[in-house]
Amino acid sequence: MTEHRLTVPPQAKGQRLDQLLAELMAPELSRAQAQRLIKEGRVTLDGQAARPAAKPLPGQAIVVDLPAPTPLELAPEPMDLAVLYEDSDLIVINKPPGLVVHPAAGHASGTLVNGLLHHCGDLAGIGGKLRPGIVHRLDKDTSGALVAAKSEMAHRGLVAAFAAGRVDKTYLALVHGSPPLTGGADTPIGRHPVDRKRMSSSARHGKAASTAWRVTR
Repeated sequence: MTEHRLTVPPQAKGQRLDQLLAELMAPELSRAQAQRLIKEGRVTLDGQAARPAAKPLPGQAIVVDLPAPTPLELAPEPMDLAVLYEDSDLIVINKPPGLVVHPAAGHASGTLVNGLLHHCGDLAGIGGKLRPGIVHRLDKDTSGALVAAKSEMAHRGLVAAFAAGRVDKTYLALVHGSPPLTGGADTPIGRHPVDRKRMSSSARHGKAASTAWRVTR
């Protein structure tokens, strides 16, 4: 079990506890997972048991007890993975378009997680039951480099790095029209206020995000 101690930020006034936890602990915790932990009594607010709908006040202390990962039930599946880098702690995969990263509704098998389990053999339980080793994701139809942890220590370090914004990402994209040759945007990004599966610059309490672009051709 791992204990996380958080302080309610000033801008979170009036926000539900489950939603706040999902934002403060992303990508390690989803809103559904936060609700489950609260209902199981694993979350306290100023030392008292809390409810998912509770609205913490700025400065209050939140303590979250994350249980140890449960045994893995997913089956390893042979998969032709494009490995960009691998050592004893992590692996970087060039994910092709069309490949789902982790199991979800309608995709119980044939995911990158299934392929990683077959390739690495010892990811059971790392990072949670359904997402062993996964610390970030790419949409099904998005290709690119995806890093996965092969040890608990690497998983914790990578999750912390992503949460703190210490990871830079570079994308090559096709754009319709004639954008300026260079430009940028500094807009907080967080969970979409309505569609929780999407990210949006319209989030109530987004995290700082900076994007710079340049036209290559």
